[in-house]
Amino acid sequence: MKGMGCRVFYGPPASIEPLLCFRSPTLVPNRAHVLLSSLSLSFNRSASSSQQWKPSEKKKKKNSSYPGVVNASLRSVASDDYEFLVVNFYSFMSIEDPGFEVSRHLSFLQGRDIHGRIYVNAQGINAQYSGPKRDAIAYVEWLKEDERFSDVLVQISPSVYGHAFPRLKLRYKPSLVQLEGGISHLPLLDPAMRATPLSPSEWREKLHAAGCVDESSSKKDSSGPNRKFLLLDVRNGYEWDIGHFQGAQRPDVDCFRSTSYGLSEAELASSDPLATVNKEQTDILMYCTGGIRCDVYSAILRQKGFQNLYTLKGGVSHYLKNKGPVGWVGNLFVFDSRLSLPPSVYKPDAIAGVEPKLLSEDSTFMRCYICGSHVSEFRHRNCANLDCNLLFLCCSGCVEELRGCCCWDCTSAPRLRPVLSRQQRYQKWHIYRDGEVQSESMA
Repeated sequence: MKGMGCRVFYGPPASIEPLLCFRSPTLVPNRAHVLLSSLSLSFNRSASSSQQWKPSEKKKKKNSSYPGVVNASLRSVASDDYEFLVVNFYSFMSIEDPGFEVSRHLSFLQGRDIHGRIYVNAQGINAQYSGPKRDAIAYVEWLKEDERFSDVLVQISPSVYGHAFPRLKLRYKPSLVQLEGGISHLPLLDPAMRATPLSPSEWREKLHAAGCVDESSSKKDSSGPNRKFLLLDVRNGYEWDIGHFQGAQRPDVDCFRSTSYGLSEAELASSDPLATVNKEQTDILMYCTGGIRCDVYSAILRQKGFQNLYTLKGGVSHYLKNKGPVGWVGNLFVFDSRLSLPPSVYKPDAIAGVEPKLLSEDSTFMRCYICGSHVSEFRHRNCANLDCNLLFLCCSGCVEELRGCCCWDCTSAPRLRPVLSRQQRYQKWHIYRDGEVQSESMA
């Protein structure tokens, strides 16, 4: 279980964003506080671009507590008791002047308490952010006033412990998601070159047809009894370890950047679920957390000749919000300080229809990285050794015995941090270092 080729880090608050490839945590300058003057005062430009901001012509109903909330979903969230929210959305569209778009968003967010990652380029936008309820929803409302973004699927979930991100990074980025070789060459702006998106209801029916969900009330698939299906988890292995759809194979990937399904050489075929698939007669059902990774990767598979590609619209989070944990086992890994969310966060009244099942005795699902026993808390933790910082699942016994480290070697490392409990997160190293120096001087 320890032969992972790519470690996942989760740094201190200054770099709390999970780092998806093996590298030491680094501090990234806060791009959100760049002076607007450095962006050449883009708002004074002439309105010659067809991609210039245009207010949406759709009329929006007013809400007494949060004026301008644009739909029932947002009104529902606005009425909840949560003080902080996490918001996710993405959209592929042609943005002729990404720099101008960035400056527009920066201008609106000045003075608002928004933390997160918001990336813009010529192919669209990808955003995950947290903030107080009023600020978080205000940004969504403002975004949807632009007719280009009026139909964007916005997903919202609570953040019980305040901000889920350490700071705001709003900037131009060449790739909206990180994949080997980049994605700027992919035809992402052409929906026909991506997979067919399925609503949560359509996805559940497909799962039933594939034998992944046992529901007598589900509609039978009309394509015939001989139709072949393959459920493809387009995430990382450590995400699968705390939750996945029944019937999905654990991804042999710990860094999405290196995903190569359908592209493997003959010697790697055993670890590629698409290596022996009939490209014309097999329905490939792809899913990920919020949908963007599937959308991107489906364009690659489409170019490779796979004809029957389907993605779960809005990803697992959208499915859990609408259908609850039908066909799903465990929690959902998220890329912010919360790390793991149970299905009840998305649909509080949902009751799991099945108990979590291990695929085999040597499966990594819900098992301790150190001893292999079942874990009671479906949430990863970071190794207490700052220079390791591995993200791993661990039982309470191993946490205590190894003092929060992932292995015995790390317990003797020079830069050890204290053991954290549950929702706590590590702070900057100097806080622990200075605390030790002060203790020694007092002694």
